[in-house]
Amino acid sequence: MVPLSHYLILSAVLFCIAVAGVFLNRKNVIVLLMAIELMLLAVNTNFVAFSRYLGDTTGQVFVFFVLTVAAAEAAIGLAILVVLFRNRRSINVDDLDRMKG
Repeated sequence: MVPLSHYLILSAVLFCIAVAGVFLNRKNVIVLLMAIELMLLAVNTNFVAFSRYLGDTTGQVFVFFVLTVAAAEAAIGLAILVVLFRNRRSINVDDLDRMKG
């Protein structure tokens, strides 16, 4: 059986990679959205690991709610990116701060 510490280390590594992705790459909006999704995956890993360790299914049920929010965020974020790309011909974050009206 895999101990809880291995899951927590994996989750911490995933979260650190996501934070590095947010701070190091501020040019591309798609990479920022992927980093946010990776953060949510790390949180879900913690929920499932603690839920399994404690023998309670509350954490696993809560993961479904987080996945629902993540799916909605991805769908709405990509829809906004498609509209911005059609209007600006770029998804560069620096170009998005000069929006009109």
